[in-house]
Amino acid sequence: MTNGYLISFEGGEGAGKTVQIKRLRDKLTENGFDVLVVREPGGTVISEQIREILLSAKNVGIAYTTEVLLFQSARAQVYRELVLPSLEAKKIVLMDRTRDSSVVYQGMVRGFGVDVIEELNNISTRETYPDLTFLLDVPVEIGLARRAQTDKMDRLDMEAKEFHEKVRAAYLKVAKKNDHGRWHLVDASKTIDEIFEEIWQTVSKTLL
Repeated sequence: MTNGYLISFEGGEGAGKTVQIKRLRDKLTENGFDVLVVREPGGTVISEQIREILLSAKNVGIAYTTEVLLFQSARAQVYRELVLPSLEAKKIVLMDRTRDSSVVYQGMVRGFGVDVIEELNNISTRETYPDLTFLLDVPVEIGLARRAQTDKMDRLDMEAKEFHEKVRAAYLKVAKKNDHGRWHLVDASKTIDEIFEEIWQTVSKTLL
């Protein structure tokens, strides 16, 4: 590769992004690639501190405007410290959520508008887009049931079912539009192995 390669994973709660990212990291490493895994919000000391504020179940009263700006603050920090330097070093970067999450959650569902969020995204990422984005789509009932089986329920998990339905619909709308031709829709109600096989086929066609 002449440049690094940025792969993002998007989807609602309980879609299985973390599991698939770990499997893809291991497979890419086996094939000789230098891989960085980053989650949003988080990834750096500062971004993880912001994550705690954003997702803490104690902060259910957080203003939506505060939510927007904190997500962007965490993003700006992780791009400056980790993502952009890694891409410059020709690494593969796997991201558990990035700019598209803000488009969906804050731009579309919270109602701030896609254009406003994308302007902020461009500032935070220095106009960086993923090269490939996987949308792991799963029915809300399945996703929330998966989350309920863990001890990791956060502030967004606790939103009403209607909120999560809106999130799913917004993601599907964005993926269908497929700006930059980078979106790949995956049925995340399948088994872990079936999901990964589809992901790996797509990635290997590009990188191998």
